[in-house]
Amino acid sequence: MNRSRRILLKLSGESLAGGEGTGINDNVLNTYAIQIVEAVDSGCEIAIVIGGGNIFRGLSGTKSGFDRVKGDQMGMLATVINSIALESALINNGGKARVYTSINMTPIGECYRRDRVVDDLKNGVVCMIAGGTGNPFFTTDSASALRAIEIGADFLLKGTRVDGVYTADPEKDKNAVKYSKLTYDEALAKQLKIMDQTAFTICRENRMPIIVFDMNKKGNLMKIIRGDNPGTLISPQ
Repeated sequence: MNRSRRILLKLSGESLAGGEGTGINDNVLNTYAIQIVEAVDSGCEIAIVIGGGNIFRGLSGTKSGFDRVKGDQMGMLATVINSIALESALINNGGKARVYTSINMTPIGECYRRDRVVDDLKNGVVCMIAGGTGNPFFTTDSASALRAIEIGADFLLKGTRVDGVYTADPEKDKNAVKYSKLTYDEALAKQLKIMDQTAFTICRENRMPIIVFDMNKKGNLMKIIRGDNPGTLISPQ
Protein backbone atom coordinates (compact mmCIF):
# COMPACT_ATOMS: atom_id res chain seq x y z
CA MET A 1 0.00 0.00 0.00
CA ASN A 2 1.09 3.52 -0.77
CA ARG A 3 0.79 6.38 1.71
CA SER A 4 -2.71 7.92 1.63
CA ARG A 5 -2.96 11.56 0.61
CA ARG A 6 -6.76 11.88 0.70
CA ILE A 7 -9.28 9.52 2.28
CA LEU A 8 -13.00 9.19 2.82
CA LEU A 9 -13.58 7.78 6.31
CA LYS A 10 -16.91 6.02 6.84
CA LEU A 11 -17.96 5.66 10.48
CA SER A 12 -21.06 3.92 11.77
CA GLY A 13 -23.41 5.79 14.05
CA GLU A 14 -23.40 2.82 16.41
CA SER A 15 -19.65 3.21 16.92
CA LEU A 16 -20.21 6.68 18.41
CA ALA A 17 -22.48 5.14 21.04
CA GLY A 18 -19.67 3.01 22.44
CA GLY A 19 -21.06 0.14 24.49
CA GLU A 20 -24.23 2.04 25.28
CA GLY A 21 -25.98 1.18 22.03
CA THR A 22 -27.63 4.56 21.53
CA GLY A 23 -26.67 8.21 21.84
CA ILE A 24 -23.16 9.64 21.63
CA ASN A 25 -20.37 8.52 23.95
CA ASP A 26 -18.11 11.48 24.77
CA ASN A 27 -15.01 9.31 25.25
CA VAL A 28 -15.43 7.59 21.88
CA LEU A 29 -16.09 10.91 20.17
CA ASN A 30 -12.98 12.49 21.69
CA THR A 31 -10.79 9.47 20.89
CA TYR A 32 -11.88 9.57 17.25
CA ALA A 33 -11.27 13.31 17.06
CA ILE A 34 -7.73 13.02 18.44
CA GLN A 35 -6.83 10.33 15.88
CA ILE A 36 -8.32 12.29 12.98
CA VAL A 37 -6.54 15.52 13.94
CA GLU A 38 -3.26 13.60 14.18
CA ALA A 39 -3.81 12.19 10.68
CA VAL A 40 -4.55 15.63 9.22
CA ASP A 41 -1.49 17.09 10.96
CA SER A 42 0.59 14.41 9.20
CA GLY A 43 -0.55 15.79 5.84
CA CYS A 44 -3.57 13.63 5.03
CA GLU A 45 -6.83 15.15 3.76
CA ILE A 46 -9.92 13.62 5.37
CA ALA A 47 -13.61 13.71 4.52
CA ILE A 48 -16.03 11.80 6.76
CA VAL A 49 -19.45 10.21 6.30
CA ILE A 50 -21.14 9.07 9.53
CA GLY A 51 -24.20 6.87 9.84
CA GLY A 52 -27.09 7.68 12.15
CA GLY A 53 -28.00 4.29 13.60
CA ASN A 54 -27.20 5.35 17.16
CA ILE A 55 -30.08 7.83 16.93
CA PHE A 56 -32.54 6.48 14.36
CA ARG A 57 -32.54 3.81 11.68
CA GLY A 58 -34.94 4.39 8.79
CA LEU A 59 -35.51 0.72 7.95
CA SER A 60 -36.26 -0.33 11.53
CA GLY A 61 -38.48 2.72 11.84
CA THR A 62 -40.77 1.38 9.13
CA LYS A 63 -41.50 -1.60 11.39
CA SER A 64 -42.91 0.86 13.90
CA GLY A 65 -45.26 2.33 11.34
CA PHE A 66 -43.14 5.05 9.75
CA ASP A 67 -43.44 5.60 6.03
CA ARG A 68 -40.13 4.46 4.45
CA VAL A 69 -39.42 7.84 2.89
CA LYS A 70 -40.12 9.68 6.16
CA GLY A 71 -38.08 7.11 8.08
CA ASP A 72 -35.10 7.57 5.80
CA GLN A 73 -35.40 11.34 6.10
CA MET A 74 -35.25 10.98 9.89
CA GLY A 75 -32.14 8.85 9.45
CA MET A 76 -30.57 11.59 7.32
CA LEU A 77 -31.16 14.09 10.12
CA ALA A 78 -29.53 11.68 12.58
CA THR A 79 -26.34 11.73 10.49
CA VAL A 80 -26.32 15.52 10.70
CA ILE A 81 -26.49 15.39 14.51
CA ASN A 82 -23.53 12.99 14.61
CA SER A 83 -21.56 15.13 12.17
CA ILE A 84 -22.09 18.29 14.23
CA ALA A 85 -20.91 16.42 17.34
CA LEU A 86 -17.72 15.25 15.62
CA GLU A 87 -17.13 18.71 14.14
CA SER A 88 -17.22 20.17 17.65
CA ALA A 89 -14.88 17.49 19.01
CA LEU A 90 -12.39 18.07 16.20
CA ILE A 91 -12.34 21.82 16.80
CA ASN A 92 -11.96 21.27 20.56
CA ASN A 93 -8.89 19.15 19.82
CA GLY A 94 -7.23 21.81 17.69
CA GLY A 95 -8.49 20.75 14.27
CA LYS A 96 -10.38 22.58 11.56
CA ALA A 97 -13.73 21.12 10.56
CA ARG A 98 -16.89 21.92 8.65
CA VAL A 99 -20.23 20.16 8.20
CA TYR A 100 -21.66 19.85 4.71
CA THR A 101 -25.18 18.55 4.14
CA SER A 102 -26.64 16.87 1.07
CA ILE A 103 -29.85 18.88 1.52
CA ASN A 104 -30.06 22.58 2.31
CA MET A 105 -29.82 23.02 6.09
CA THR A 106 -28.27 26.48 6.42
CA PRO A 107 -27.07 27.59 8.96
CA ILE A 108 -26.58 24.13 10.48
CA GLY A 109 -24.30 23.07 7.66
CA GLU A 110 -23.20 24.28 4.26
CA CYS A 111 -24.93 22.67 1.28
CA TYR A 112 -22.59 20.06 -0.23
CA ARG A 113 -20.56 21.16 -3.23
CA ARG A 114 -17.76 18.92 -4.42
CA ASP A 115 -15.40 21.74 -5.43
CA ARG A 116 -15.86 23.58 -2.12
CA VAL A 117 -15.17 20.38 -0.17
CA VAL A 118 -12.00 19.70 -2.17
CA ASP A 119 -10.78 23.26 -1.52
CA ASP A 120 -11.39 22.81 2.21
CA LEU A 121 -9.56 19.48 2.23
CA LYS A 122 -6.52 21.07 0.61
CA ASN A 123 -6.53 23.64 3.42
CA GLY A 124 -6.54 21.05 6.21
CA VAL A 125 -10.26 21.23 6.98
CA VAL A 126 -11.93 17.93 7.93
CA CYS A 127 -15.19 17.81 5.99
CA MET A 128 -18.17 15.96 7.47
CA ILE A 129 -20.55 15.16 4.61
CA ALA A 130 -23.91 14.54 6.26
CA GLY A 131 -27.40 13.65 5.13
CA GLY A 132 -26.51 10.55 3.12
CA THR A 133 -27.10 11.02 -0.60
CA GLY A 134 -30.04 13.30 0.17
CA ASN A 135 -32.43 10.65 -1.14
CA PRO A 136 -34.41 7.87 0.56
CA PHE A 137 -33.65 4.19 -0.12
CA PHE A 138 -29.87 4.80 -0.13
CA THR A 139 -27.63 3.95 2.82
CA THR A 140 -24.72 5.93 4.21
CA ASP A 141 -22.50 3.18 2.76
CA SER A 142 -23.73 4.25 -0.67
CA ALA A 143 -23.19 7.90 0.26
CA SER A 144 -19.62 7.20 1.36
CA ALA A 145 -18.84 5.35 -1.89
CA LEU A 146 -20.30 8.19 -3.96
CA ARG A 147 -18.48 10.94 -2.06
CA ALA A 148 -15.16 9.05 -2.07
CA ILE A 149 -15.26 8.91 -5.86
CA GLU A 150 -16.45 12.51 -6.24
CA ILE A 151 -13.63 13.98 -4.15
CA GLY A 152 -10.95 11.76 -5.69
CA ALA A 153 -10.05 9.86 -2.53
CA ASP A 154 -7.19 7.39 -2.59
CA PHE A 155 -9.10 5.00 -0.34
CA LEU A 156 -12.50 4.56 1.24
CA LEU A 157 -11.87 3.55 4.84
CA LYS A 158 -14.67 1.76 6.65
CA GLY A 159 -14.07 2.03 10.39
CA THR A 160 -15.81 -0.75 12.31
CA ARG A 161 -15.50 -2.56 15.64
CA VAL A 162 -13.90 -5.57 13.87
CA ASP A 163 -10.33 -5.44 12.56
CA GLY A 164 -11.15 -6.51 9.02
CA VAL A 165 -13.09 -8.97 6.87
CA TYR A 166 -13.24 -12.60 8.00
CA THR A 167 -14.37 -15.92 6.54
CA ALA A 168 -17.19 -15.83 9.11
CA ASP A 169 -18.37 -13.57 11.91
CA PRO A 170 -15.38 -13.57 14.34
CA GLU A 171 -17.68 -12.64 17.22
CA LYS A 172 -19.62 -15.88 16.66
CA ASP A 173 -17.07 -18.23 15.10
CA LYS A 174 -13.71 -18.66 16.86
CA ASN A 175 -12.32 -20.42 13.78
CA ALA A 176 -12.98 -17.45 11.50
CA VAL A 177 -9.90 -16.42 9.50
CA LYS A 178 -9.11 -12.82 8.61
CA TYR A 179 -8.36 -11.76 5.05
CA SER A 180 -5.55 -9.23 4.68
CA LYS A 181 -6.40 -8.56 1.03
CA LEU A 182 -9.21 -9.39 -1.40
CA THR A 183 -10.16 -8.46 -4.93
CA TYR A 184 -13.69 -7.24 -5.65
CA ASP A 185 -14.39 -10.47 -7.55
CA GLU A 186 -13.15 -12.63 -4.67
CA ALA A 187 -15.36 -10.74 -2.21
CA LEU A 188 -18.38 -11.27 -4.47
CA ALA A 189 -17.60 -14.97 -5.06
CA LYS A 190 -17.24 -15.58 -1.32
CA GLN A 191 -20.44 -13.58 -0.66
CA LEU A 192 -18.69 -11.43 1.93
CA LYS A 193 -20.82 -8.59 3.25
CA ILE A 194 -18.42 -5.65 3.19
CA MET A 195 -20.91 -2.91 2.30
CA ASP A 196 -24.40 -2.95 0.89
CA GLN A 197 -24.58 -4.10 -2.71
CA THR A 198 -25.15 -0.65 -4.20
CA ALA A 199 -22.15 0.84 -2.39
CA PHE A 200 -19.90 -2.09 -3.28
CA THR A 201 -20.93 -1.90 -6.94
CA ILE A 202 -20.14 1.84 -7.06
CA CYS A 203 -16.66 1.18 -5.65
CA ARG A 204 -16.03 -1.77 -7.94
CA GLU A 205 -17.09 0.04 -11.11
CA ASN A 206 -14.94 3.06 -10.23
CA ARG A 207 -11.99 1.04 -8.90
CA MET A 208 -12.15 2.68 -5.48
CA PRO A 209 -10.08 0.64 -2.98
CA ILE A 210 -11.81 -0.13 0.33
CA ILE A 211 -10.10 -0.80 3.66
CA VAL A 212 -12.13 -2.30 6.49
CA PHE A 213 -10.42 -1.76 9.84
CA ASP A 214 -10.95 -1.35 13.58
CA MET A 215 -11.27 2.39 14.23
CA ASN A 216 -11.52 1.77 17.97
CA LYS A 217 -7.93 0.58 18.18
CA LYS A 218 -5.74 3.62 18.66
CA GLY A 219 -3.05 3.99 16.03
CA ASN A 220 -4.83 2.07 13.27
CA LEU A 221 -5.83 5.17 11.33
CA MET A 222 -2.26 6.48 11.28
CA LYS A 223 -0.96 3.07 10.18
CA ILE A 224 -3.19 3.25 7.12
CA ILE A 225 -2.17 6.83 6.40
CA ARG A 226 1.49 5.75 6.46
CA GLY A 227 0.84 2.87 4.06
CA ASP A 228 0.40 -0.11 6.42
CA ASN A 229 -2.68 -2.30 6.44
CA PRO A 230 -4.02 -3.28 9.88
CA GLY A 231 -7.34 -4.33 8.34
CA THR A 232 -8.53 -5.83 5.05
CA LEU A 233 -7.88 -4.20 1.67
CA ILE A 234 -10.43 -4.79 -1.10
CA SER A 235 -9.11 -3.63 -4.47
CA PRO A 236 -9.28 -4.39 -8.22
CA GLN A 237 -6.35 -6.81 -8.03
